[in-house]
Amino acid sequence: MKIYIGNLDEKIENSHLLEAFKDFGTVSSARVIRDHFSGKSKGFGFIEMPDDEEAVKTIKNVNGATWEGKVISVKKAFK
Repeated sequence: MKIYIGNLDEKIENSHLLEAFKDFGTVSSARVIRDHFSGKSKGFGFIEMPDDEEAVKTIKNVNGATWEGKVISVKKAFK
């Protein structure tokens, strides 16, 4: 399942997403979305979790949590 993580601090990198979410299950990919020109974070990213059950638990446990001083939004990503 692809999961959206919003309201990320601009210092968060792909590796931070991977490290933070691996405690909840297998994370197959993690990506912070960046501006093509400036390279600055757009404040959101995505992770992929192959096990849907782990993904649902992750969303329930992490949505609304505070990370680097910001309340993050975590939900299923839609195409």
